[in-house]
Amino acid sequence: MANTIGKLYTLTTFGESHGTALGGIIDGCPSNVKIDFDFIQSELDRRKPGQSKIVTQRKEADEVKFLSGIFEGITTGTSIGFIIENGNQKSNDYDHLKDTFRPSHADFTYDQKYGNRDYRGGGRTSARETVNWVVAGAIAKQIIPEIKINAFVSSVGEISINKAYQDLDFNLIESNPVRCPDLEKASEMEEYILKIKKEGDTVGGTVTCVIQNVPIGLGEPVFDKLHAQLGKAMLSINAVKGFEYGGGFCASKMKGSEHNDLFNEDGTTKTNLSGGIQGGISNGMDIYFRVAFKPVATLLQKQDVLTNDGKIIEQQGKGRHDPCVVPRAVPIVEALAAMVLVDFTLMDKACR
Repeated sequence: MANTIGKLYTLTTFGESHGTALGGIIDGCPSNVKIDFDFIQSELDRRKPGQSKIVTQRKEADEVKFLSGIFEGITTGTSIGFIIENGNQKSNDYDHLKDTFRPSHADFTYDQKYGNRDYRGGGRTSARETVNWVVAGAIAKQIIPEIKINAFVSSVGEISINKAYQDLDFNLIESNPVRCPDLEKASEMEEYILKIKKEGDTVGGTVTCVIQNVPIGLGEPVFDKLHAQLGKAMLSINAVKGFEYGGGFCASKMKGSEHNDLFNEDGTTKTNLSGGIQGGISNGMDIYFRVAFKPVATLLQKQDVLTNDGKIIEQQGKGRHDPCVVPRAVPIVEALAAMVLVDFTLMDKACR
């Protein structure tokens, strides 16, 4: 099982949703980086469950304990080990899944591949794994503080922001539980999520990420294209079904004369349909991309499921689940983007 992301700045993780703890080992972090522990905890708080009425009501402190690699608040250059203990498991909520497979979930494929699974909360396939990513991403942000990474919810169901990101105030992202900087749309989204939750159903949405102050030259022109690694990272997030950057799928409808980003004399471009990346390499313009999340597969409604012995039965979901994952996905998107950018920053320094 692959449990590591990154080449130079790497994160290897362990743990299950209802196990004793989750945790990870970060390798490749430069020495002498001053660590803001309060910032790391604030990033975890943005992701943790139970933070508002529109997310799962599982209550977890999500407090990280560092075991190595940091001395007197400064990184030593050695492996950074950490754990996050689980404290609010209700494993009995998942007893009904011991012998059944939920539709559009990882239950069946995981069981077929490994011949065994922890059915409590999805075990290793649970999105609770992402708590590890947020820790590594929070440290990554502190390695490259000059690069600004802002993600936000840009749609929930059919409700979408209809403004360019340049017209949005990123300071408003954390002002509402949806994490949408368009306050009018945020209110509509929150109301809709609560309606869906009341029906025992779920809904999908999108998260947009904008990365600013990126230096020219990050990324490689063949297999390690910057956008390819960003895409791989985003598609590793639970429930993600799509990734597009720059002009994205809209570019397929355009003519070259409409899509080309013409140069200014200083090397910047008049437009930025390339999304800050050309030939797999950052060009100094803003990088922006959008990540599509499907509706959560577990419904608090009756639906047909498959049993271990090949029968179809009716079963109603139980437990505590997000009716819409995108509000809690915002810090996860930022964390993975930061890890990718740090990885490429270290590679760029190594080859110069």
